[in-house]
Amino acid sequence: MARAVQVTDFLGLTRSTVGVLLMVILVGMGERMAERFLPIYLLALGGGALSIGLLNGMDNLLSALYSFPGGYLSERFGTKRALLIFNVVAMVGFLVVIVIPTWQAVLIGAVFFISWSAISLPATMSLIAKVLPWNKRTMGVTMHSLVRRFPMALGPVLGGVCIGLWGEQNGVRAAFVAALLLSLVAVALQQKLIEDEPQQQSGDACPYLPEKSPQKLYRLMSPNLKKLLISDILVRYCEQIPYAFVVVWCMKTISASVTALQFGILTSVEMATAVLVYVPVAYLADKSTKKPFVVMTFVFFTLFPLVLLFCQSFKWLVFAFILRGLKEFGEPTRKALIMDLAPENCRAGMFGLYYLLRDVVVSVAAFGGAFLWQISPTTNFLVAFSFGVGGTLGFALFGTDLQEDDARKSFFA
Repeated sequence: MARAVQVTDFLGLTRSTVGVLLMVILVGMGERMAERFLPIYLLALGGGALSIGLLNGMDNLLSALYSFPGGYLSERFGTKRALLIFNVVAMVGFLVVIVIPTWQAVLIGAVFFISWSAISLPATMSLIAKVLPWNKRTMGVTMHSLVRRFPMALGPVLGGVCIGLWGEQNGVRAAFVAALLLSLVAVALQQKLIEDEPQQQSGDACPYLPEKSPQKLYRLMSPNLKKLLISDILVRYCEQIPYAFVVVWCMKTISASVTALQFGILTSVEMATAVLVYVPVAYLADKSTKKPFVVMTFVFFTLFPLVLLFCQSFKWLVFAFILRGLKEFGEPTRKALIMDLAPENCRAGMFGLYYLLRDVVVSVAAFGGAFLWQISPTTNFLVAFSFGVGGTLGFALFGTDLQEDDARKSFFA
């Protein structure tokens, strides 16, 4: 028993965080069974390259637009009630895709489900910051990121099996049925396990909270957080310009194209790589400064599109997706750094504002990726690489990190 307590303490596990982690696994598993193959599904339904670019652009734009309301609703209603709302919205989107098999319906349904992670992330990050001490915050964020990788790894494999059994159209719709059922189970578990939060008294809250105005909240954003935001935007350009076309490159473009199941395996390789580095990196980041880990993450983001350009078979794609998995090296650390740099009583709102600003700008890259792809895949990948270089060098030269004492002051202020 004592050893089990030590393990749960080391991993930052509480009843509420376990409830959130189970939700992430269940909703994520259903979502990833279908969402990763949406570009192929759009093509099968008669949509072209521009519809894929529109889907990816919507993902980024809606992630941005939903992030700030996600933070506000979390602070307005509490994490438990907010997550219930977010999951119901996602299930509506799943139903639209199941019932109406057209590419236009996919885009409509995506409005509801494709940004589930974005709208729920401020609530989950805020909960982790509330229930865990300062020196376990990175570990708590890491556990959230780690368990997300299990559905990311297994979901595409199961989705590939569905496509192999029932074809590109019916297979994806079957995956959405599974997503709907798993979401229902997730709602029941999260409502049972996540503890109710005490109602906050007006005198105890930050004077701006819950704040409806992004402009007012922006005034509380520190210069250090703004530096991270700018570099993050450039690196996300590197990721999002080719993101939706990675599956098209692997399954339709290269000389020795892969099957849907093989692409699912590649995604599993990526997620397994991320899982292996998460806990050791979180332990080291909690014991030292966070900047070096964030810089290494940006380096791996930058290298992936360049390496992918030279991969023409499954064997070499395995290497590329291992590299893609390493881009998660310091992602939980980056999220923890955002919380370090945010005011204590405004964390959910500030987290949502950060993603609002980042993803609104990055959505342009997602839309532009389709036009770059029409010029050539090489153009798409090299332009993405150049943005990654700019963002990585910018943060390496000008980015800053809180020292441990400053971080504690921020947390206990």
